Amino acid sequence: MLTSSQRQLLRVISESGPLSRTVLAASMGLSKAAMSGIARDLITLGVLHETETVYGQGRPSILLDLHPEAAFFVGISLLEDPAPMILSDLNGKIIARENMPLSRDPEIVAGLIADALPKLLARRPDAADKLSGLGVALSGFVDEKQANCVQSTLLGWQDVQLAKIIRQKTGIETFIENDAKAVAVSEKLFGSVRDIQNFSVVSFGDGVGCAHFIGGKLYRGNRGGAGEIAHCTIEPNGSPCRCGKRGCLDTVASVEAIKEMSKAEGLACTSLTELEEEASVGNAVAIRILHRAGAALGLAIAHLIQFNDPGMILITHVEGNFDGLFGTVMRQAIEANVLPRYAGQTPIRTQRVDSDIWARGAASIAAHNFLIGPNPN
Repeated sequence: MLTSSQRQLLRVISESGPLSRTVLAASMGLSKAAMSGIARDLITLGVLHETETVYGQGRPSILLDLHPEAAFFVGISLLEDPAPMILSDLNGKIIARENMPLSRDPEIVAGLIADALPKLLARRPDAADKLSGLGVALSGFVDEKQANCVQSTLLGWQDVQLAKIIRQKTGIETFIENDAKAVAVSEKLFGSVRDIQNFSVVSFGDGVGCAHFIGGKLYRGNRGGAGEIAHCTIEPNGSPCRCGKRGCLDTVASVEAIKEMSKAEGLACTSLTELEEEASVGNAVAIRILHRAGAALGLAIAHLIQFNDPGMILITHVEGNFDGLFGTVMRQAIEANVLPRYAGQTPIRTQRVDSDIWARGAASIAAHNFLIGPNPN
């Protein structure tokens, strides 16, 4: 078990990258001697290692960084069938992959994870001894302890103590998390927003997910529901949503909704890319669908900017790109629906991701708890 001082040091490095002992001491408000003692213990534990030497004015500085092979983590996504399972190191690099069947029975899910683990770990012989946590990403609400699934419409769960059930089957410390929040943690620990304290991630796919970091910490809200823009009403009295409401963002702007609208209009498009191609040659129906969806997503993101004034909005997407009509309309809607003083002030970054994103995010939840703890002050 790491001490609070050790976690503080790891937190600084995880947020900033490799640092010298002098910079670490200043960042932590400690003397260089005290900080060096903490670093020495972490080097002995194999969690930190010395990397490059930086030459400048005065004495050369040796940078300290996380040792990628100090700990390994398992991540599982319950958003797909079969469910992907990955093994990652302390730098978020995927070492091995396996798939397992998806079940809606929590006990069966835990048993399937326990059965698949040996095969996954066999791909890296030293991983079993250094396995430091298991994370699970799912669609739905998760409590602040990252232990209980409060509700998942997709899985049909309510008040399921999933982390406890998996821990009993595997013997591994387990944490669960909403899929979009898992992606946000992954991006904060290992991705493109590592040095940004306030940002929102919008996960665009079959559904629309969202999560916020505020002051460098994942913001969950009182019941774990912060960021659920998918079920914000965007079209009053609109199409019915699987959540039981009508007119939710998910019913208009998700990839699944776009495909359903295309099918209902008689278009043969099976992807956003194909719909963009139809729009580019003047297909009025395709243009109308993309305008409706892009405007809805842009309006929702404009609301995020008004609510939180983030340093960045990061939109992750597996399918298609944001260079076509959909992305153009989305950006226009954002600028049209924020206060004039905010227009153009919030960077909107889009990032194409692969299908590992949710399993990698799940592993990042376990890594986050190892490095930083669940809710650092």
